Amino acid sequence: MTNIELPAGKKVYFASDNHLGAPTMKESRVRELKFVRWLDTIKSDAGVIFLMGDLFDFWFEYKTVIPKGFTRTLGKLAELSDAGIQIHYFVGNHDLWMNGYFEEELNIPVYHKPQQYNINGTSFFLGHGDGLGPDDKGFKRMKKVFTNPVAKWFFKWLHPDLGVRLAKHLSVSNKLISGDDDAKFLGNDKEWLVQYCKRKLETQHYDHFIFGHRHLPLEIPLNENSTYTNLGDWINYYTYAEFNGSALSLKEFN
Repeated sequence: MTNIELPAGKKVYFASDNHLGAPTMKESRVRELKFVRWLDTIKSDAGVIFLMGDLFDFWFEYKTVIPKGFTRTLGKLAELSDAGIQIHYFVGNHDLWMNGYFEEELNIPVYHKPQQYNINGTSFFLGHGDGLGPDDKGFKRMKKVFTNPVAKWFFKWLHPDLGVRLAKHLSVSNKLISGDDDAKFLGNDKEWLVQYCKRKLETQHYDHFIFGHRHLPLEIPLNENSTYTNLGDWINYYTYAEFNGSALSLKEFN
């Protein structure tokens, strides 16, 4: 478990599921500008920022090429990172093909699996949320294909213009990839991430479980001392979580 001590007056922020580039670059520009504005508002008191996946609707790092666009977001992240703000990135199911660019260019560590943190004595279990729990079986099978070294090798030999166009089409048209079905609340007892969290609590205590992926802002008590929080998205809700060193709250950015 990684320990983080917040300086006095600093906070931790969590955001997820921007899906920049969807359904088109032009249409997502408005949402990107709003997200950059949010980053500007928190930079004065942000000690740590956790980006919890699917910042982009599609992302693939070729050896010398990354997808066109997202200049404002990448520039703002570089600015904050250069200013000494810790930023951590968890890949989601839309941007899992990251391979060094964020680490090398932005000094932002990237995680492909959930991580555990102790922040000012409060324990957190963090991840994007895809493929966890008893359900999400269709995506679990698809993820095996996406992460297969042979599949990635074949894809990288497609010309980027063709590869990106194909991936964007599948991202929007395939419900399993697009996440349309992830935006439906199943009820506390049937939420598979809730079930996943409760199973984790059988072996170790965490004060907070924080995930994205579901596209729903949720705060669900797991027991008297633990809470599951889903961050919602930056498509319909524009929600994020804020930890002030002692308490976690889910907020909306207007």
